[in-house]
Amino acid sequence: MVERLYLYDTTLRDGQQTQGVQFSTQEKRAIAAMLDELGVDYIEGGWPGANPTDSEFFEDLPKTRARVTAFGMTKRAGRSADNDDVLAAVMNAGTSAVCLVGKTHDFHVETALGISLDENVENISTSVAHVVSAGREALFDAEHFFDGYKSNPDYTLRAAKAAYDAGARWVVLCDTNGGALPHDVRGATKALIEAGVPGDHIGIHTHNDTENAVANSLVAVAAGARHIQGTLNGLGERCGNANLTTLIPTLLLKDPYASQFETGVSMETLKDLRKASRMLDEVLNRVPHKQAAYVGASAFAHKAGLHASAIAKDPSTYEHIDPSLVGNSRIVPMSNQAGQSNLRERLSSMGLDVAKGDPALQRILDRVKEREAAGYSYDTAQASFEVLAREELGLMPEFFEVKRYRVTVERRRNKRNEMVSLSEAVVVVKVDGVKTMSVSESLGPDGSDQGPVNALSRALMKDLGRYATDVSDIRLTDFKVRITNGGTEAVTRVIIDSEDGQGRTWSTVGVSANIVDASFDALVDAIRWKLVRDGAVT
Repeated sequence: MVERLYLYDTTLRDGQQTQGVQFSTQEKRAIAAMLDELGVDYIEGGWPGANPTDSEFFEDLPKTRARVTAFGMTKRAGRSADNDDVLAAVMNAGTSAVCLVGKTHDFHVETALGISLDENVENISTSVAHVVSAGREALFDAEHFFDGYKSNPDYTLRAAKAAYDAGARWVVLCDTNGGALPHDVRGATKALIEAGVPGDHIGIHTHNDTENAVANSLVAVAAGARHIQGTLNGLGERCGNANLTTLIPTLLLKDPYASQFETGVSMETLKDLRKASRMLDEVLNRVPHKQAAYVGASAFAHKAGLHASAIAKDPSTYEHIDPSLVGNSRIVPMSNQAGQSNLRERLSSMGLDVAKGDPALQRILDRVKEREAAGYSYDTAQASFEVLAREELGLMPEFFEVKRYRVTVERRRNKRNEMVSLSEAVVVVKVDGVKTMSVSESLGPDGSDQGPVNALSRALMKDLGRYATDVSDIRLTDFKVRITNGGTEAVTRVIIDSEDGQGRTWSTVGVSANIVDASFDALVDAIRWKLVRDGAVT
């Protein structure tokens, strides 16, 4: 019999505790809408009253299928539930579900709160009952549950069971310090079930301080828990929370979970998982983690020739799932380790079918090896490789010609006597026989200098004649520099990541002794790849 697993997303609350992360109200609404479309059951919106952004979010709750949940803490000692202003702020948020955090570790009760163990149990019970009496669904986050179980198992189980007895829909076992290991989680979860809290009322909330957050969540489910809390992309304090981007596809695609359970995420919405992951990175202005399980750009990359040869025959030889199930795609990178198996597979994925034994294959391989010996790297710059391959195959149109460019950087004091810099780029291009000179500065929307590469990018794309509209949605998302040789013969490698309005991302590489020259070569490749992929006509 298939059982229901409930997914609780705390990106907007626990995820916001990540160092350097601060969502605006508008961003929180956009993320909530995306999570709702994905199919999670609960969206924890934040702590009402804790900060203006969270309060504003709850003042106008988004309309979602998922239950938007307000987070807070149990009532304070010496006050009734009716007269605790912190608890009142959570209740006044008007959500159908309320999650309260409370202590279940005797050390924290006596040391941090400075109250008796019995008084703490009473605070938990009274607070949960208060939520239930108001017609709300009550969730209880049992803070430091696993540490408490090691220290004083009887008390920790008693505190957690008090929440259930008071009417909590879910008693969520929290690995607050993130130090629990799978055997700890399994034993403590089973102990709570044996103490009288049914598994279909138990949740799990793990942190990733030992890289076990996902494993601990799965172990808790195996032990009987039926509610999982986590964050998108594993955001969270310190090392992060359990990563729902990893957990969701594992639950849907891997046995025994796929056979035994169902979630609110369908196989159809699962295809939007990578898009959701990238959307969050975009909001945070973060570079996506390429090695991220399931959704990373390298999650289905096959560099070795042996792997590529087998993949061409049957992808399951080196892929644990079909990448399209999570909205991802296969990559067969090119490098100086490549053979013709890799090359033909990679060309085929670009829509270029080249017959086995075609002399162009060896020319492409020779050029890749020659250029990588000079400092290029094509295993991470797939778009530049495609440009190179199309050139050797005679399939790369000459959209424009760069006649010359110049970049200047001025450093001076402004009117506030602060040292500032400003970059200015001049680029001359020839399109359809007409030469055009474009000039651009590097000032960002906030008035700060965004550097010479951005100035070059703007000048280059400012007037490309009939191609100007085609490239207007290109945005540079990352810029990486590496010195490939030392001493007086140092060579600079620049890799630029770009994205367009369709959500496509691609990487290009440039190499030169001059960092600006290397950057410009990568920029030109990025534009040429975009034009050829969009079918621009020469």
